[in-house]
Amino acid sequence: MLPEHSIEGEDVPVSGSIRRVLVVDDSRLQRRILVASLKKWGFDVVEAESGEEAMDICRADPPDLILSDWMMPGMNGIDFCRAFRAESHEAYSYFILLTSKSEKNEVAEGLDAGADDFLTKPVSSDELRARISAGERILRMQRELFEKNRIVSETLDELQTVYDAIDKDLIQARKIQESLVPELTRGFGASEVNLLLKPCGHIGGDLVGMFSPGINRLGFYSIDVSGHGITSAMMTARLGGYLSSTYFDQNVGMEKKFNRFYALRPPEEVASVLNARLIADTGIEEYFTMAYCIADLRTGVVKMVQAGHPHPLLLRADGSMEFIGRGGVPVGLVPDVDYEQEEFIMEKGDRLLLYSDGFTEAHLKDGSMLDTEGLVDLVKQCDPKRSGKEFLDDLYWHLTQVMGDDKGLEDDISATLFEYQGP
Repeated sequence: MLPEHSIEGEDVPVSGSIRRVLVVDDSRLQRRILVASLKKWGFDVVEAESGEEAMDICRADPPDLILSDWMMPGMNGIDFCRAFRAESHEAYSYFILLTSKSEKNEVAEGLDAGADDFLTKPVSSDELRARISAGERILRMQRELFEKNRIVSETLDELQTVYDAIDKDLIQARKIQESLVPELTRGFGASEVNLLLKPCGHIGGDLVGMFSPGINRLGFYSIDVSGHGITSAMMTARLGGYLSSTYFDQNVGMEKKFNRFYALRPPEEVASVLNARLIADTGIEEYFTMAYCIADLRTGVVKMVQAGHPHPLLLRADGSMEFIGRGGVPVGLVPDVDYEQEEFIMEKGDRLLLYSDGFTEAHLKDGSMLDTEGLVDLVKQCDPKRSGKEFLDDLYWHLTQVMGDDKGLEDDISATLFEYQGP
């Protein structure tokens, strides 16, 4: 802080925001009068006798405060003010025009050019100090705001850097999650399984899959992990290992027989094993719903366990439909659950649709949810003669058409479609 000076018996502290003042006037006498007062108050003062000279000074080192006469030969005060404001400056400078003009339209012209205040000549020392104090308050607020904006800008830049890193990690996580479902379509003899997986974000908590330990034997499933985001995605990665289509020795849906070949475990046993594993893992609060099926492609017999998952929809070749299953308890929610198995027979041309609640709980344009009746309506709009992949694509497209336009996907959407075509 610069020292305080006394004018006319009063102590006048030098401003903290205004230190360097530029006085512009073609009259040397007027400049001397202003400069003398300003220096007594402790300001660092520079002089210019024209607008052109003042512009050169401002370009080299912009002052905190400018006192400029209005009427000057060449570039007058208005032109100088306008030219100064047109320049790019990091900090704001307070601009006071000195004038004998007092007409409202002339004051408006000065304000429009960028002036902050006006002083009528001859300048009173007390009024000059008061106007400088007013400028000081404005500059202090402006510079405090500038500093806060700088901090906010730097913080936003840091957050953007963090976000970009997280976004990069999530993109890679999505690629890893997609690797859990390497095939969306796979034939098993004459029959076929098609998968649909649409996360609502970078990564999701739904998982679909299929595997076969040998000819005429097939397992397929639809899983929905509680919650969303990274935690749910990590759980799906874990479940993808438990139900691996590549490493049969890790797949809890299979067991080795006679040390020679793998057989499919009963669905209710698979649900019980998964439930026991999740309950045994302390610190894990996530659970998941599941519809898991095994099919004998020679007979069309399908065995299924439903663990809190939406009721699968059986689409008969004759066009009839029925929801099947008994509901059940989600996996990992309650210990020692006795899961019940459902068994039914599929005929040639029948299809079985397993789906997550992203379908039935999708919000429509009127705010209601699709529900099971709405799902049936969507299925009826799909051509049953089209391939399984085209059927799922059509089903998803019809869903997006009835959803609220501004909502997008609020939940992961997934489905598994098994089409039986006989042995």
